[in-house]
Amino acid sequence: MESPASNSPRMRLDHLRKEGSGETHSRVFELEPCDHDNWSNPRFGSMNALEILRETVRILRYNSSGFMAIAALLICPVSAVLLSNVLVDLSLVKRLTIRLLLVSKSSGLPLRPFIKQSCQKFAEMAISSATCFPLFITLSLLSKAAIVYTVDCSYSRKKFDTSKFYGIICKIWWRLVSTYLWVCMVIVGCITFFFLVLAAVCNSFAIIGFSPNLVVYAAMTVGLVFSVVFANAIIICNIAIVISVLEDVSGPEALLRSGALIKGQTHVGLLMYLGSTIGMAFVEGLFEHRVTTLSYGDGSSRVWEGPLLVIMYSFIVLIDSMMSAVFYYSCRYSTMESSDGEECQSILESVVVSPQAMDVQ
Repeated sequence: MESPASNSPRMRLDHLRKEGSGETHSRVFELEPCDHDNWSNPRFGSMNALEILRETVRILRYNSSGFMAIAALLICPVSAVLLSNVLVDLSLVKRLTIRLLLVSKSSGLPLRPFIKQSCQKFAEMAISSATCFPLFITLSLLSKAAIVYTVDCSYSRKKFDTSKFYGIICKIWWRLVSTYLWVCMVIVGCITFFFLVLAAVCNSFAIIGFSPNLVVYAAMTVGLVFSVVFANAIIICNIAIVISVLEDVSGPEALLRSGALIKGQTHVGLLMYLGSTIGMAFVEGLFEHRVTTLSYGDGSSRVWEGPLLVIMYSFIVLIDSMMSAVFYYSCRYSTMESSDGEECQSILESVVVSPQAMDVQ
């Protein structure tokens, strides 16, 4: 068995100088084994969003079979259910939409088409998330762990090992579930706080006597501020999931560790989140327009357009999870560099080489 000291995940950043220019540099990770001492190599450094995307594509090419298997077996089924809304009860969506409209009206918001569409869209998302929660906490969570494990293997120049991954999952599963439940509570708390603030602001503007237009503008301002706060919360939650796989922490500790780890790199996470969100929203819109709403003749277009859009959506989810793992490694090294190269070892490797893990396998 290979020793963990010789196959630890590592990030090596080389400064490549462009011909004829002494000022242009680009930093890239290389997938090669090294020992933990080299984490403090001064050539390393943090990466921006574009460099993280390039590194993600490089890792995808290196371990393509493992990632494609994860996408096909774990991500595609969840994407198909999520896009098609087969588990969503339309009557529940209608009831929730009506209640949201009543709350909006009582808060002083005029019931304009934009407000109505927003309430309906949020009701669909809420009901869909609730009905798909069993899939999220099983297949989706398992896919995230598998992606992090495969990225870890790629940095150690190893291929995806099903038996080792099974042993690792048996060791860390409840830690992963605990972190995911805390992530759900953070997201629900953020959304609840947003609605409370939105209602308070709209009520205040309405009581003072401002026109409905100003009330709408105030609501939009609150929504924009919330979008930035919510995006930061999602970034912290995504990195917390990665941390719960790679480090021996879970729940609120993983969230606190995530917040401390990405400090100073939040703008990179925001760009990553923006790109993945736009991509997912684009595919969702195409699916709703081309598959759910439209059909040509006997509806045969859905036979190939539906699966194609599901594959596209699953690929975006795969890339997003991979980028979160790469972003973790980038932030982790930056933190270690500022703390004089503190020793670091992947929790996955310690699990693989432990006797308990061997017993499981």
